Amino acid sequence: MLNFDLAEEHQILRNSMRDFAESEIKPVAEELDEREEFSLDLVKKMAEMGLFGMVVSEDYGGSNVGYLSYIIAVEEIARVDGSAAATVAAGNSLGIGPIYYYGNDEQKKEWLPRLCRGEILASFGLTEANAGSDAGATQTTAVLEDGQWLINGSKIFITNSASPISAVIVVQSQTGTLKDGRRELSCILVPNDTPGVTAMEMHGKLMWRSSNTGELYFEDVRVPEENLLGKRGEGFKQMLATLDRGRLAIAAMGLGGAQGAFELAMNYAKERKQFGQTIASFQVNAFKLADMATEIEAARNVLYKACWFCDQGRPFTMEAAMAKLYCSEVMRRVVNEAVQIHGGYGLMREYQVERFFRDQKLLEIGEGTSEIQRLVISRKLGCYE
Repeated sequence: MLNFDLAEEHQILRNSMRDFAESEIKPVAEELDEREEFSLDLVKKMAEMGLFGMVVSEDYGGSNVGYLSYIIAVEEIARVDGSAAATVAAGNSLGIGPIYYYGNDEQKKEWLPRLCRGEILASFGLTEANAGSDAGATQTTAVLEDGQWLINGSKIFITNSASPISAVIVVQSQTGTLKDGRRELSCILVPNDTPGVTAMEMHGKLMWRSSNTGELYFEDVRVPEENLLGKRGEGFKQMLATLDRGRLAIAAMGLGGAQGAFELAMNYAKERKQFGQTIASFQVNAFKLADMATEIEAARNVLYKACWFCDQGRPFTMEAAMAKLYCSEVMRRVVNEAVQIHGGYGLMREYQVERFFRDQKLLEIGEGTSEIQRLVISRKLGCYE
């Protein structure tokens, strides 16, 4: 027998996260977005709420509440602000995740407790100027010399990599050439304060303006051989698995953002009057709201099922791709109609829906474009090899 009710602990978590987002994030979100300011104070408050290390075992400082709980938390934050949700999502899935799943015990003990407390942030150095969807085309190199990795190259669009508390980067590097001529890719832990590392904060973004995004440069950077994450040559597999989990969080941002935009549109439609009645009573708008609510409900079920697969230890690559694809595109459709319902006011910064409209677009691009998600899904369906 199927049961679609959330467990009591999940509902308690949702309520507490919603209260926190409404009381602590919402009042400052607009101003932080306007100033493109990454808030250390907000990171501290989110850390105090236990938002970092939610899937990490207690042995390393995490709370180990599972992926569904983690995704519900991200969803509730994204309902209010995409930038804050991005900090949490990247902090967990892309920063903490690779170290937790592929690091040795020494690496975990060195980094995870502080990461789970939110004292520092980690980032995942994957994307390069010429290696986006073709993530295996990494040009950053790491050569092993006298027990040290000599790293040269650059990364771009790396979340949480250039803030005052950014402490370590998981750098995907080319560490050699395989017999078939393909790049041998490995992941290496590089502390931000290592000589030769330059982290430059990126500004002028359309979206997530108060999250931290950085360009990274590695010029003759040397780190110990033991900073290798997992085994040499397993970097590509580690990257794919990291993105699978990360896509759950991106999907949660789409779901939460869609929910927030829907609520803004519903509230506005019930208050705004034209021709002597609220615009919510006009069938054209009532049907828009009905369609929005239906798609959000469908998106929630797709995402929660994928999270359940993950928590059960079952394969979930296709389900994660489906959730990421559908939730991000549902948010696009919802925010577009939400702006339409607001009319001219929806184009003004004083109305929150304008920020939701901007924040949505990255969800169809980051951690695998919608086109890449369709590629993953069609491959899993056996359409081609």
